[in-house]
Amino acid sequence: MDVFVGTWNLKDSDKFDEYMKELGVGFATRKVGVMTKPTTLISVEGDLVTVKTQSTLKNTELSFKLGAEFDETTADDRKVKSLVQLQDGKLVHVQKWDGKETSLVREVSGNNLTLTLSMGDVVCTRRYEKGE
Repeated sequence: MDVFVGTWNLKDSDKFDEYMKELGVGFATRKVGVMTKPTTLISVEGDLVTVKTQSTLKNTELSFKLGAEFDETTADDRKVKSLVQLQDGKLVHVQKWDGKETSLVREVSGNNLTLTLSMGDVVCTRRYEKGE
C-alpha cells in the first residue's frame, strides 16, 4: 500500500467527459468536471486507507479497509456499495448501484499514478504526478 501514499496532482485526462456521461452526470457538471484538475491525497493508518480529493469543484474524503464492502456517496451524489482491494499491485475500487457497476483502478509507476475508470465500453485514463 505504501507506494500509493502521498499527494497526487492530475496532469492529463482522456475520455473523462464520456465516462461521466456514462455514469449519468449532467451536462453542466461534466463541463466543469473536465476543466477541474484535482489533487488526490492518499494516506494509510493501521488498516484504514483514506483518499481525499480536493478541487475547486468539490472536496471528497473516503476512508475504508481493504477487502471490506462499505457505503459511499460519490462526488456526483450516487449512493453506491464499494469494495477496494489490492490486486497485482493495483488498487482496485469497484462501485455498484442500481444494477450498474464501475471500476476505478489506480496503478503507480515511479512518481506517476494512473487512474483507469471503466464503465460499460467507456474507459477513461487520468494521469497524476506525485507532489511534494
